[in-house]
Amino acid sequence: MTFEEDIRKAVECLRNGGIILYPTDTVWGIGCDATNPDAVKKIYDLKRRTESKSMLVLVESDGALQRIVEDVPDVAWDLIDAAVCPLTIIYDHPKNVASNLIASDGSLGIRITKEKYSKELCARLRHPLVSTSANISGEKCSGVYGDISEEIKSGVDYVATYRREEKSAPAPSNIIKVSDGGVIKVIR
Repeated sequence: MTFEEDIRKAVECLRNGGIILYPTDTVWGIGCDATNPDAVKKIYDLKRRTESKSMLVLVESDGALQRIVEDVPDVAWDLIDAAVCPLTIIYDHPKNVASNLIASDGSLGIRITKEKYSKELCARLRHPLVSTSANISGEKCSGVYGDISEEIKSGVDYVATYRREEKSAPAPSNIIKVSDGGVIKVIR
C-alpha cells in the first residue's frame, strides 16, 4: 500500500468516528478525532483506562495549536522553538476538543508533531488527533509495531502500514506544564 493510500484510509476511518493505530514522532499510538467524544470513549474503553487519566493530542502547526488553546503563553512558544526532541506541553483552558479529553484540572497535553505520517493525518483531518500509547492501561508500552498486543491491533478500526518494519522505538516526548501566567513545571 502506498503512503497516500494509507493516509487516505486512515483519515476516512477517523472522519467516520473510528480509532486507528498509527506511528507518531514518539511511540506507536492509538488515535481518533479529538473533537469526537464517542471516538475518544472508544479509546478509553480499549485501553481500559478511566477518563480521569487524560490523553494528549497532536496538531500539525502553530495555527492548529492556537485553534485549541485559549491563549498560548509566550514561554510555551519559546519552549516549542527551543525543543530538539518531541515536546508535549500541558496547557490550561483548551477549547474545541471533546470534553472527555480534558483533565479534571481543566488542562490538556498537546504536541506539535513533525513526523511525516502523524503530521499529514492532522493536516488532512483538519482536527487535532488523539495520541495515546498503544497498550492496555498499566501494561508495558513498546514503541515498535511488532511489540503491540493483538488485543490492541484487533481493537482498532484501522492499522497504518507506514513504519511497521522499524525495530527501534523513539523515546517518549518530554512533558512540560505551562500554567496561566507562564509558570513552568517539568513532568517528564
